[in-house]
Amino acid sequence: MAAGITWRHVVLWALFVVGMCLLPYLVPSGTLRTIIFANYLAIFAMSWDFLSGRTGYISFGHPFLIGIGAYTTAILSYRFHVPVSISIPAAVVVTMLAGTLFFLPALRIRGSYFALVTLAFMELMYQLVQVIRPDLTGGTRGISGVKTLLSGATNNFYLSFGLMTVIAIFLWSLNRTRVGTALSAIGMNEESVRGSGLNTTKLKLFAFMVSAFVAGVGGAFYVHYLGSIAPRALFDINFLFTIIVASLIGGASTIIGPMAGAFFLTFLLEYLRPYLPGTERYFIYGTVALALFMYQPKGLYQIIVDAAERVRGKPKPEAVRDPAA
Repeated sequence: MAAGITWRHVVLWALFVVGMCLLPYLVPSGTLRTIIFANYLAIFAMSWDFLSGRTGYISFGHPFLIGIGAYTTAILSYRFHVPVSISIPAAVVVTMLAGTLFFLPALRIRGSYFALVTLAFMELMYQLVQVIRPDLTGGTRGISGVKTLLSGATNNFYLSFGLMTVIAIFLWSLNRTRVGTALSAIGMNEESVRGSGLNTTKLKLFAFMVSAFVAGVGGAFYVHYLGSIAPRALFDINFLFTIIVASLIGGASTIIGPMAGAFFLTFLLEYLRPYLPGTERYFIYGTVALALFMYQPKGLYQIIVDAAERVRGKPKPEAVRDPAA
């Protein structure tokens, strides 16, 4: 099959989809709502991972992209009564255009400078939505009463899961192409990639556009699930921290890893809520995430892969005996 995709991959994806589709019949609605949040966090984490996990350009401004998509569709649908069938695609387009306008100059720098510039964009967005046209953005209070697409935990679960799955398969397949390989090479040694004749600026722009597209889609659907939007929640540092940690402990540059990390963190935070209702639980989950990352720097994805290989009886590469020995 194309792009290194085997029938085993197809079977595993099919089993995952079927298993998740059975969940509404097996778990209560409260658990389904937790899974819905995990689905959206997975979308945000995969969006961050495709840019930062692949190219090594660590973005601290991803809520900036998510916020543009969320606010655009919220303003269009709530303030101007635009149908969501138009406001959501418009929000994705605005996210890609506005994100490119701000982030494209930043792609010419890297390292801590790129991270600081993207963080500045997120802070700028946070301040602007509160003071510029509060009659549209709702100011510090945000916007409530945004039209929801579906009602009920089950319907919203299938919507969020379907959205997450389509995005995951798309990004996972894209990672397995030559473009994905080139983006990974940029993360390892950009100068060598440039020396080989590839246009690294175009490759980075492509990665950013795909990342912005996914962030815009996720932000737009997310606000129509919540039915409200507030700058304090969307541009909170804990939200950014959760997206990045989900990607890293799940396994950066894998797409599947950020999905696993998103579910792990969402349920960890949910189970800590009765004991630590405040922000203290973020310290606990940060400690757990750090311990897990120290145990396996490649994240949950590698832990799952190692476990699967042990079940299949396949030795690790370092354990394979040298035939010449």
